[in-house]
Amino acid sequence: MRKRLLLAALLLPLSMPLEAALAPGARAPDFTANGAVAGKPVSVHLAAALKKGPVVLYFFPAAYTGGCNAEAHAFAEALPDFTKAGATVIGMTAGNVDQLQKFSAEHCAGKFAVAAASPQVVRSYDVLLKKPDGSATAITSRTSYVIAPNGRVVFAHSDMSPAGHVRLTLEAVRGYAQKRR
Repeated sequence: MRKRLLLAALLLPLSMPLEAALAPGARAPDFTANGAVAGKPVSVHLAAALKKGPVVLYFFPAAYTGGCNAEAHAFAEALPDFTKAGATVIGMTAGNVDQLQKFSAEHCAGKFAVAAASPQVVRSYDVLLKKPDGSATAITSRTSYVIAPNGRVVFAHSDMSPAGHVRLTLEAVRGYAQKRR
């Protein structure tokens, strides 16, 4: 596990600039994934979450890494604002999924679900981090989507820096809510 996290830390600076694979207007692929909220196992189903309103689906490289810890904490702190705007937040990773229960309680403050992104979900959202030579790593990129209840992407942002993901997705959710009024 430590070798994998070390490899992730070494590869991140070598990564090419990112572009979100699913552009606004694209249909977000449905999925069901094993995850956790507040340290308790849950099943996360995108279609069920969309019945409640827009979903912020954010992919992160790996639990218990500096940027991912900070991003999860920032989403947890902003959750009342997302809830007020009618949105559900879901975090997903293909990295160290064995630690998601503990991570959900500690860094997500038990406020939202984090789930294990299967290889199929990673492929369908095209969030596999690539090295400069174009070859794949085993790590998901830091990519955030806002998905409307109709299953369409209304906002996408990819950047390995966690700065901006929470602010930009919250702006997109609020913008979506304003258009619905």
